[in-house]
Amino acid sequence: MNNEINDLYNYGYKIVQNKNYFKFSIDSILLADFVKVKPTDKNMLDLCTGNAPIPIILSNKIKNINAIEIQEEIFNLAKESVEINKIKNIKLINDNVKNWPNYFPGNNFDIITCNPPYFKYLNTSIINENMVKSIARHEIKITIEEIIKISSKLLKNKGTLYLVHRSERIIEVINLLQKYNFGIKRMEFAYNDINSNCSVILIEAMKNGKNNCIIAKPIITNNYRGDIV
Repeated sequence: MNNEINDLYNYGYKIVQNKNYFKFSIDSILLADFVKVKPTDKNMLDLCTGNAPIPIILSNKIKNINAIEIQEEIFNLAKESVEINKIKNIKLINDNVKNWPNYFPGNNFDIITCNPPYFKYLNTSIINENMVKSIARHEIKITIEEIIKISSKLLKNKGTLYLVHRSERIIEVINLLQKYNFGIKRMEFAYNDINSNCSVILIEAMKNGKNNCIIAKPIITNNYRGDIV
């Protein structure tokens, strides 16, 4: 099966991966570290969870976590990862995020996190022949606009959306957050090293909140293990 069990960075957890699909990347670590869980936050949802690194890292900070992954192969890795760590407060769902009404009422979550597919999918797009990798990387099954729109329906009033995305799409992401009534509260920019351009952005946005954006200190990712993909 080519499955392997690795350390989940330095959090004391294990994660199950498969070299034929993809491995969790540093951007998932960055996003998990970026999330601020308040004492009143009880329910979290992770969209496009992959093999569930974000829910696993945050499992000791918030009471109830749901996570959705569309691809069965990757969902099974997530399920095994949760089981091997003996985590009881993560519920995994194998489905398209767009089918959320089958599982949750609206206005239900305090926090939503998402490390989405980064690249637009067009007729001219060059994609990997491995469809598991292509679906994870390209907006084949869901777009960033759909993710933001769905998050606006699922979050409680003043609930918080945490996103990581490629820096070249920052204007589009900001405009979509404004379109669906999110106020941007905090942003952080990640760089591979001090001589590189920004690779990814991290965004904290509040449903029905006012724009009052703090730009946090930049992150140099060679302080972490792994590469941004």
